[in-house]
Amino acid sequence: MSHTQCSVTIKQLPERISINHSRNFLRELTKDADEERPCIVFDCSRIVQMDIPAVKLFLDCLEIAMKRNGDIKLAAMHAQPKAMLELIGVDRLFEIFDTTADAAKSFRRLSSPPTLHIPVPTSTLHQSAENAA
Repeated sequence: MSHTQCSVTIKQLPERISINHSRNFLRELTKDADEERPCIVFDCSRIVQMDIPAVKLFLDCLEIAMKRNGDIKLAAMHAQPKAMLELIGVDRLFEIFDTTADAAKSFRRLSSPPTLHIPVPTSTLHQSAENAA
């Protein structure tokens, strides 16, 4: 089994995200996410308060990444911003990690999906054969 690793980009987010900052950030992210399957980690350690422009930025960035079969993961998020994401239900769209290193490691993917083998008891096979006869 081999692992496929993408090039992970870590983006440090500022303490407050304004509308102007969002536009510039989206423009920059669009350039960075130009590759197929972009793997992006947002370091949220500086964000102390989550507001609507920040949530909208997260969603816009996720849309950009998903259009290219990529993903965005959040890391080092404080309790208040995390609670805000949970309150409005956006937390379900993102994986949130304690550290940027953990988030970056999470992008390791198996190149092929694991095979699930479920043993069938032999008694079940005998019963099925008897019922068919």
